[in-house]
Amino acid sequence: MKTPQDNIMLHFHVIIPARYASTRFPGKPLAIIAGKPMLQHVYERALQSGADDVVIATDDDRIVELCKKINAPFCMTSEHHQSGTDRLAEAVTILNYADDAIVVNVQGDEPLIPPAIIQQTAVNLDCNKIADISTLCEPIKDIVQLNSPNIAKVVLDKHKYALYFSRAPIPWDRDNFPLATNSFSPLTGYNKHIGIFAYRVEFLKKFVTWKPAPLELVERLEQLRALYYGAKIYVDTVYNISAIGVDTEADLAKVRALVES
Repeated sequence: MKTPQDNIMLHFHVIIPARYASTRFPGKPLAIIAGKPMLQHVYERALQSGADDVVIATDDDRIVELCKKINAPFCMTSEHHQSGTDRLAEAVTILNYADDAIVVNVQGDEPLIPPAIIQQTAVNLDCNKIADISTLCEPIKDIVQLNSPNIAKVVLDKHKYALYFSRAPIPWDRDNFPLATNSFSPLTGYNKHIGIFAYRVEFLKKFVTWKPAPLELVERLEQLRALYYGAKIYVDTVYNISAIGVDTEADLAKVRALVES
């Protein structure tokens, strides 16, 4: 597999969907970390990824004001989107990106995201022509993570295409599953899905027209819609340290402590 250093001429776009009105954490994109709003940290890291451009897609005037303050390109999108992917699809239409262009969806709550993994995701899609989506994973080595429903797991085929994503511990090792132990079965590995996705524009526009799949609704994992309708998702192991996402106030406190230290 090529690395970003081998693909310095790769052209791709980054869009950061940013919604102010979060149910669990209202105003999260503007939460201050080391003197800067969280969204500014994400934007500045995305700028270092080698993308042709980085655009913030939002529906809120408060986020627009931040974009103007830090000179970040932005586009206003509908306030009725159910997901960041829906917002992404509207943004690529507004921005008039070519159908074969690669777009990376970088979540606005990843203030510590390494720029290299943004580029890695784009490179992987460019190198795997039969893939419709590319994303990343990393090995799970913590029994708490393995059993947490807040962490999505993924199983792959021998060519590194996703077979299934789940909030449950998969694969299920019938004879050795470590529900209450501190060790893993020697027969299998477990992979944590990292929530960054790259799409070609043409596929992205098609994806958001598909009805949510039953598996997606049960697991609350949007990528299962792609698998349900027969799309191929290439999943590479991250070659850099993955980011710590901010879903809660407790996560924010951890990130603040890391940055300040």
